[in-house]
Parts: sequence; C-alpha cells; structure tokens
Amino acid sequence: MLENVRVRFAPSPTGPLHIGGVRTALFNYLFAKKYNGTFVLRIEDTDQTRYVANAEQYIIDALEWCNIPFDEGPGKNEKFGPYRQSERKELYKKYADELLAKGWAYYAFDTAEQLDAHRKQHEEDGKTFIYNWHNRAKGRLVNSLVLSEEEVQAKITAGDKYVIRFKTPQDETLILEDEVRGKVRVETNTLDDKVLFKSDGMPTYHLANIVDDHLMEISHVIRGEEWLPSLPLHTLLYRAFDWQAPKFAHLSLILKPVGKGKLSKRDGDKLGFPVFPLEYTNEENGDVSRGYKEDGYFSDAFINMLSLLGWNPGTEQELFTLDELVQSFDLKRVSKSGAKFSPDKTKWFNQQYLQQKSDAALTALFLPIVEEHASASEAIKTPIDEEYVEKVVGLIKERASFVQDFWDLSSFFFVAPTSYDEKASKKQWKETTGELMQALVSVIEGIQVFTIENAQTEIKGWITSKEIGFGKVMQPLRLSLVGKLAGPDLFDIMVMIGKEQTIQRIQHAIATLG
Repeated sequence: MLENVRVRFAPSPTGPLHIGGVRTALFNYLFAKKYNGTFVLRIEDTDQTRYVANAEQYIIDALEWCNIPFDEGPGKNEKFGPYRQSERKELYKKYADELLAKGWAYYAFDTAEQLDAHRKQHEEDGKTFIYNWHNRAKGRLVNSLVLSEEEVQAKITAGDKYVIRFKTPQDETLILEDEVRGKVRVETNTLDDKVLFKSDGMPTYHLANIVDDHLMEISHVIRGEEWLPSLPLHTLLYRAFDWQAPKFAHLSLILKPVGKGKLSKRDGDKLGFPVFPLEYTNEENGDVSRGYKEDGYFSDAFINMLSLLGWNPGTEQELFTLDELVQSFDLKRVSKSGAKFSPDKTKWFNQQYLQQKSDAALTALFLPIVEEHASASEAIKTPIDEEYVEKVVGLIKERASFVQDFWDLSSFFFVAPTSYDEKASKKQWKETTGELMQALVSVIEGIQVFTIENAQTEIKGWITSKEIGFGKVMQPLRLSLVGKLAGPDLFDIMVMIGKEQTIQRIQHAIATLG
C-alpha cells in the first residue's frame, strides 16, 4: 500500500480545459483517492503572453462539475501555497542561482538574431542546430562557459538580456522509469541545453515545474505524453538539486474519431460534438464553444466515458460509479497507445446513466422544459401537474439519450397534434379509414371506466369481432393521437390524455385527413 501519495494537476490558464486535460485530472484524482492521498491543483501561468483571464475559474468550475474537486489549490487548504506560479516567481531565482553555483547551469547571452543565424547556417550545411555540449564552449556562442566572470558580470550590469541554460551532461545513457511505459533509454548527447530562467525574472516551465513539485512534496507526476520528451531533463534536474524524484507516468493521447492525430476542437466542430466539459466563451472574439454539461450530458456519464479512454479494468465491466473507479484504478492498466474517441459511445454512456436515474430525478430536470413550452403555448394546461409529468417520463425515457430529447418524445402528452406526418398519412389513412375511426369513437364512448385494461379489452374485442386487421385501426389511431407513428403503448397514451381528449383527437384527424 502506497503512503503519502500527493499528485498534482497543473494546467496553464490559456483557454478552456480540453477533455484530454480533464482525463489527466481524473487519473490523478483516482490515483490519489485510491491511496487516501491528496489531489493538488496548481496553475502554471509563467507564460503571461498566453494568459486568459477567465481560464482559471473555468478550470475550477470544470473540475467541480466533473465531481473531481481538488484538495489543495488556489484559495483552498493552501498548505504549500501560493498555487499560482506567477505568485511564486521570487522562489525560482534562488534555485536557478543554486544550479549556477553547482556548475549545472550557465548564463547565455546569445541574441535571437545570433541564434537564428546559427540555425540557418546549420540548415545550409544539412544539419540541425542544437545548443548543447558540442558547441556551447567553443567560442561560437556567447555564454559564461567561454566568458570570464568579469565579462559575465559586466554584461549583466549593463542590462544585456540573458537566459540561464541547463548544462546537460555529455556521453551518458539515462535509464528512465515510467509507470506506464516501463524503461526509457536516452542518450544525453542528443539533448539540448534547455532554458531554465529568463532575464525578465520568470522561470521556464521546466525549472518552475521541478521546484514546485519538490516543494509541494509531489510523490507521483501523472501527465500527458507530450511531456515525455521532457523526462530526461526533469530527471537530471532532480539529480542536480540532489532531490528525490517523484514517480512519473505519461498518459497516451486521446485520438480523433476518424483519421490520425490528437483530438482537437476542430474535430468536434466538424463532427458535431464538444471537446470541452463546459461551454466556453472567448472574451476576445465572443466565440462560444460547446460544453458537455450544456449539451445535456450527466457529469458521471462523462467521467465514466473518459475513464475508459486509455485505461481498462481488465474485465468486461463498462459502467462504473466514481467510487468503483477509485477502487479499480491501476496505473499498470493504463495503455501505452492512444485511445480513439467515439462520439457515439459517449452518447451511449449518457443513455445508460439516464436509464438508471429515477423518474423523479428526471422529472425535476424535465419540468423546466415543459414549463418553457407551456409559457409559449396556451394549449398546454397550467399549472403543470408534476405527478403527470413523472408518469410521462416513465413511459418515454427508454427511448432517450438526453433529457432534452424528452419533449420531442412526449409533446403529444401535453398538446394535441395539429398536423400529421405526411408519409405516414398517405400510407395509413385510406378512403375507408375515416368511417372506421368514427366507429372506433363509438366504441371508446361506450367504455364507462376508462382504464388501460378496459380500453384494451373493448377495442381489441371490437377489432376481432369485426374481423378488421389490427394495423388498419391501430396505426391510424396512433397517427390521430401522436401525429406520427411513434411513441409508447397506445393504451398508455389514451388513458394518460383521457377519454375526452382521445375522442377529440380522433375526430380532428378524421376532419383533417378525411
């Protein structure tokens, strides 16, 4: 049993939270809760050029809606706060100076133009420019490995722009451990000397990330595979500081439903599904991106779907409560290969969760929709009878994937149809149908106690005695009551809307279609 498990979700507030990010947060949450650990939210906002003002609150709201709230983070149990990197920037210079003093880092004064010239020259020679061991101390580049201490200090005093680069060791094979991918071998000679600190006083992601994970006592770093190329540098940074490194696990990508590559907003726009948990409005241009919540998905269905993208429980089980996910989750069962996203499977999950919910719970969600239609139509009786609505929900929910499907499936329970499906009318309403329906009205009028059982007995008995085909009566009857050939059992509909309304609808159909 693991002890003192502390994991973190560390998004950048540059826009809405993609479902790939939500899945990373979910896997961190499940792992933490399985071992009675702590789930930390840290906002990595060192890149102020891409900062979006409402993105942080969006991230927090999304985690709350998904029911995977953080234990520590901005404004909550700030044991190791602050939890925004922009508020921690005074910390990082000290650690950058420590690396300089230990010989693990150096000042680099190369301008963007100088580095550009080096890249172009390498391209002309058919090579790729890498700032590392093979050129950092040969005098072609301007850094503290070739300049004297006095020259370095003079440049800093003069206000020359600089960065602090990590000094990657030469001629070494790193054997790195990943909880998902196993052993990873990397030759240090292939690595570049990454920038750790800039002269504007801000660290890069690499330094801030390592320092914060250490100071916040993070035990496991579970993140997306896009960070796998950074693992060698991060491992070396832990060595340079003489700190115990956390365990690392890199999650595979969520892939497009069709074709190759990472799932993007463009895929969702093109194929008609959201890629964000909540609706998001771009404050700069006013563009609105769809969200799973606003599209009618239940958060538990959304989370269940996400959990099985890149992880499997080793059984045939597909439906999990959050508690069951916590108990079942195991990093060893996280896949190394990407998981293809399926919009249809996502709808299926929502349908399964809808069917599991009580009629009363679904009625509470459906009532505002009914009331909205009632306010727009005098034909719907008000006030709305909640008990009646609950009975309607029980009859139609098995055909629905979303609560917003309910109105299309049940509108005829509240308001009589005024038009009839053209194709169905041509096929089912013959020359003699009006006469047959008028005879049926007489049968219905004769039913004294209008129950499902009595209606079935009388109408089916009449059809049999007259030797009429059931379809010749029941299909036009359905058309009369519903306006199309759809809906639950006809006798349920008749008894729900009542004897008087049933007769009125049949007579309206006779007048309209006859």
